[in-house]
Amino acid sequence: VQLQASGGGLVQAGESLRLSCTAPGRTVLSNTLAWFRQAPGKEREFVAAIARSGGEYYQDSVEGRFTITRDLSKNTLYLQMNSLKPEDTAVYYCAGSPRIYTRRSSYYQSTSYNSWGQGTQVTVSS
Repeated sequence: VQLQASGGGLVQAGESLRLSCTAPGRTVLSNTLAWFRQAPGKEREFVAAIARSGGEYYQDSVEGRFTITRDLSKNTLYLQMNSLKPEDTAVYYCAGSPRIYTRRSSYYQSTSYNSWGQGTQVTVSS
């Protein structure tokens, strides 16, 4: 299922952005949904995930600043990003998996997801 991410932009450090992810024509109710990001010259890294049960998982560097949610009525996944830092600059991707994972580490691995969005650019200036 192709996902569509949006909401990126150029902001100053300390400001906020909210990213959205939808699956046009399909429900986004994958059992597991996540956000990853990739900065220039770096590998794609895990940012946050939300399980079917509602459990949330975060990378340490965004814990307390980012919040992942999903709105079933709007068929949309969100990533609320507050107190943005220049090091948050990256292309952000949403991802989905039909599987339910029991091991925490599974949420952090890009190989656990089989549906991906096209990415949305987030740039944070200092």
